Amino acid sequence: MDFLHLVETAGQLVDFAGVAAIVLGIVLVTGYFVYSLLHKTPLDEAYERYRRGLGRALLLGLEFLVAADIIRTVAVSPTFQNVAVLALIVVVRTFLSWSLELELSGRWPWQRSTLPSKQEQESS
Repeated sequence: MDFLHLVETAGQLVDFAGVAAIVLGIVLVTGYFVYSLLHKTPLDEAYERYRRGLGRALLLGLEFLVAADIIRTVAVSPTFQNVAVLALIVVVRTFLSWSLELELSGRWPWQRSTLPSKQEQESS
């Protein structure tokens, strides 16, 4: 087994982990949503948890997929064209991640939270 084959296999495994994180996250969060509804959780509360859970699953999966693209592009065939395509993919996925973060938390990733941190809550 040569290096290129090993790197390509590693990229495929990380790709699989990304897809698995998204699919498994969707299945688990949907199951929890149905469970919440069956146990009389208010619909708006159950829906918000469902949305946050879906967003987290998507964010985690996107991180794995970006990592797989980086592994394959940089290690296997670092041509200018491939690196340019990788840059475009990373930009699109980063925008998606930031958009999801904004939807989930109500603020951009670089903005400070207006809520006190756990440490601040424990010290007061």
